[in-house]
Amino acid sequence: MTRRVKEIFAAENGGRNGKGDTGGPSAMVGTLGTPPAPAALAAKVRTLAPSMTRSMQRVAEAVAGDPAGCAALTVTGLAELTGTSEATVVRTARLLGYPGYRDLRLALAGLAAQQQSGRAPAITTDIAVDDPIADVVAKLAYDEQQTLADTAAGLDTVQLGAAVTALVGARRTDVYGVGASGLVAQDLTQKLLRIGLMAHAHSDPHLAVTNAVQLRAGDVAVAITHSGSTGDVIEPLRVAFERGATTVAITGRPDGPVTQYADHVLTTSTARESELRPAAMSSRTGQLLVVDCLFIGVAQRTYDTAAPALSASYEALAHRHRP
Repeated sequence: MTRRVKEIFAAENGGRNGKGDTGGPSAMVGTLGTPPAPAALAAKVRTLAPSMTRSMQRVAEAVAGDPAGCAALTVTGLAELTGTSEATVVRTARLLGYPGYRDLRLALAGLAAQQQSGRAPAITTDIAVDDPIADVVAKLAYDEQQTLADTAAGLDTVQLGAAVTALVGARRTDVYGVGASGLVAQDLTQKLLRIGLMAHAHSDPHLAVTNAVQLRAGDVAVAITHSGSTGDVIEPLRVAFERGATTVAITGRPDGPVTQYADHVLTTSTARESELRPAAMSSRTGQLLVVDCLFIGVAQRTYDTAAPALSASYEALAHRHRP
């Protein structure tokens, strides 16, 4: 699809990806598909909060922090509690994936019941300088599990399936990422290469752009950036987009600049930073989950050729693992 055709398609459908999304939170209302299960509500809030207006954040934080209390409130009551308007409450419910406030209240009641019947985590994820190493292990393990759960809960399987389809039919796949995201880019390309697909990872921004120039319709470009605003990743994705390649963004910010050049957006959990645990650690965990989902999806679709390719690569390297 040429750039011109993409622009016409976007204009006729109201914005990026044909969903009427122009980047702002209000544009995302009603586009998130099936309402999330009650247990996924908190994860949805953590993922989408950065893209919300401040008033919508107050509503989202209230329902995630006190589901039982908010479940007992009318739309007017929740608006008064959060110092917002009824319209803001309804918009927030829709942004979180619910058709209306009534559906959100039902989910809140279900979440409150689950919390009352279960046990809260015995640890927190804040790591202190003087924490014993056993506590560090426990806290990191808990935080990694939470990141994976949040990413899985917020991952759009329709977008994931479309990305898999593009990768299966690609003549060539280029993957862009720098820093920790660059390691994830390498992981994806190595997986694709092992099942016989042509893939390249680019962490050098100059090489990324010069390679993106060679892409065309039938190729795929994948950008990995947790912030969604990494210029060295956005630039080659833009070039690939303009050349007609199918573009995919793996990001923690579905409203970030990178998504304006993405045909498909795969959202990861929004990591919580601390002095001893930078966001690159949590973001990498979520990104790797998305990469594994992409790989398994592609391997399923190409099993007849993927299985022999995996066996061949294993046999070629087997002698290196012998004692």
